[in-house]
Amino acid sequence: MEHNNSDSETQANIQILGKIDDFFNTFNIATTLHRCGVRKRHGHSVRSLMMAIFTLPFVNKNFFRGIVINDNLTFGKDAAYDFLKGCNSNWRRLLLTIGIKIYSFLNRLTDETRESFLIVDDSPYDRSRSKSVELLSRVWDHSNGRFIKGFRMLTICWSDGTSCLPLDFSLLSSTDAKKRLCENRKSMDKICCAWKRRQEATIKAPENLETMVKRILAAGVQAKYLLMDSWFTMPATITALSKDIDVIGMVKKTSKIHYEYNGHQIDLKAIYRKLKKRRGRAKILASVIITLKGGLPAKLVFVRDRRKKDWLALISTNLELSNEDIVRIYGKRWDIEVFFKMAKQHLKLVKEIQCRDYDALVAHTSIVFMRYIFLAYQNRITTDNRTFGELFYACCDEISDISFVESLYRIMTLAGNRLKTLGSYCEKTATAFFDAIMETALQCAGLLEKPKLGSNF
Repeated sequence: MEHNNSDSETQANIQILGKIDDFFNTFNIATTLHRCGVRKRHGHSVRSLMMAIFTLPFVNKNFFRGIVINDNLTFGKDAAYDFLKGCNSNWRRLLLTIGIKIYSFLNRLTDETRESFLIVDDSPYDRSRSKSVELLSRVWDHSNGRFIKGFRMLTICWSDGTSCLPLDFSLLSSTDAKKRLCENRKSMDKICCAWKRRQEATIKAPENLETMVKRILAAGVQAKYLLMDSWFTMPATITALSKDIDVIGMVKKTSKIHYEYNGHQIDLKAIYRKLKKRRGRAKILASVIITLKGGLPAKLVFVRDRRKKDWLALISTNLELSNEDIVRIYGKRWDIEVFFKMAKQHLKLVKEIQCRDYDALVAHTSIVFMRYIFLAYQNRITTDNRTFGELFYACCDEISDISFVESLYRIMTLAGNRLKTLGSYCEKTATAFFDAIMETALQCAGLLEKPKLGSNF
């Protein structure tokens, strides 16, 4: 029985490795790695190193078991660590480039009228057991309501309601030097990617967010709305982001943030008290148009909180959307929560590798996000019948290119070949008959001059 289980496990590993290899070949991952500066001067190829690390969670191994003490590999652990710690490796560009390729593939299968979104959220990158990780700091974990040692992982995903693709992220340390437990200890050129990442880590999240959104939109990603949680829906942030994309988000109930309503600056709770609510068990209680700082109009929608006897508020910079559409669209933000759980629980985002180098953490996080992109791609081609490779598009092109006249010509050719097998066959008469049919068809299609009146055709 144990032997059979081992054989089935080996067969499953071979199958998943084959799918990963096909994914790398289809989307030219090796070439993309080289173009993004992820290179090696000597030794084994970057593709072999990337494949070895990429496949770890799919074969139930962590970095130590799969790389460090694995004698079956043709390279050593030092090569893998050097691969992750490279200062000139542009992992952000690599992740965005691969994400754009999968986005382009999925976008071909999606109707133009279907809504697509950019989703923004952050999640704690917990390194509570660490002591000397670069830029390690005390960050607030709002899910547990306490400070932890680690980073804030600011992430932007694209979603069409079916597939979710992580396109960009930033591992944020604290902006307060007193909360940073370790500083930068690595010497590097100030024009390299590693230096820019470290500078970005100590900047506030809203400033990073605006730059990340502009970078994704400039890369060619089309999205109608940007969905955000209450941690990011500050009036200044919404105003800045709305210049590039419409924003829909949850609004924080606090007395420190004011909105202009009826010529007065008041907080959210005061606005809610002034509105007339719907009676009964209505899910949408009220809505109102307010003005943000800078004169930007926005729509507030108050909905009933199902968890307790309270209310929630959503804001939208698109005033033409109905209240129901605003609530429905905001519900799509849950896709990024599923992504975070999948990345941490199954793709071993934090637990797979224990590195102290900040560049290695960025590299490993990028690889984990690429794993999720791979899974999203596999899920789409497995569940969507329209994605059976290029065969489907080849058939569509064939159907659209073949005209009625071409189809008739092929039928006539097949009929002529069939007549030759019947025995008694006058080739001259049959050819004249078929030519007359084709000439009439061409004249009807407007490809030849129309026959004169009295013609026998």
